[in-house]
Amino acid sequence: MAIKVRDYEVRLTRNKEERRQVRQLRYDVFVEEEGATATEEQRNLREEYDSYDRYAEYLAVFHNGKIVGTYRIIDRNNAEKMGGFYTETEFNISKIKKVDGNIAEMSRACVNREYRDNALVMRMLWAGLGEYVMRRKITILFGVASWVGIKPVESAQAISYLYYNHLSPMGLRATVLSENFADGVNPKLSRMNILPREFVDETDARKQMTPLIKGYLRLGATFGRGVFIDKPFNTYDVFVMVQTKKIDAAYQKHFLGRANALEHLDVRDNALKTVGKIMLLPVTGSFKVVRAFVEFLLREDAADAEYIDDSKDSDGDGEQ
Repeated sequence: MAIKVRDYEVRLTRNKEERRQVRQLRYDVFVEEEGATATEEQRNLREEYDSYDRYAEYLAVFHNGKIVGTYRIIDRNNAEKMGGFYTETEFNISKIKKVDGNIAEMSRACVNREYRDNALVMRMLWAGLGEYVMRRKITILFGVASWVGIKPVESAQAISYLYYNHLSPMGLRATVLSENFADGVNPKLSRMNILPREFVDETDARKQMTPLIKGYLRLGATFGRGVFIDKPFNTYDVFVMVQTKKIDAAYQKHFLGRANALEHLDVRDNALKTVGKIMLLPVTGSFKVVRAFVEFLLREDAADAEYIDDSKDSDGDGEQ
């Protein structure tokens, strides 16, 4: 489904040219702005990519035909084609992979620098991601959230706050793979409890958080244990996970009608750690759920939103 608001549109990319534009935007942001390492081939193409892009889907926000924001999404099926998720190069997610049902990884989120003061672009990315989650019946959404640089101490308040207040439950907790740090990076930098609990101030912590991390917290996200220092990409990363059932009660009440609407989507504590089947409001229908969720995210722009079934317009979005 494509969602349009005036001259903005969010949807999955439909062809190789759109996918190329996504990788060019990622190059501008991650390589040129933030200092990620690029190969000679990437510099010549002015595209940022890795082996996980082959089967990934790209969610993109278009403005007058130009891609101005994006997310990379890899679900369980596509991860199996590639031998795993990108996140597994940084964190052990074996507990999450044992969960029955569809799971998806979100990564490489970025917005064109000229549009970062335009809140609509990020809200449309969230709306598109929400529509994807509901349509694909994703039970767990996960990925990494990053700060620029390789010194976690610069975000000590934020990281310590996440450690003391928002760690994922043990049964689903991802753990950092410090053994995968680049040569010369001290494994001790992976610790999250940089500050003692009594030194952590919530106000200061939130000032150090990126807008993306704040958004994840509002959705009820939890975080894995440890910080990954990605020296080649010039970031330090924390693992973030959102269970459908755990989406903040206020969000649920607004777009699903009741605060515990997703209660039945919990990860059960039996031996197989299965997930309840997703049955989003079978009486009212999934499209009404999607529309209500999108309207909540778009706020004052919701009145201009159009919903377009673009399933027949795509020439495929994998292996391009």
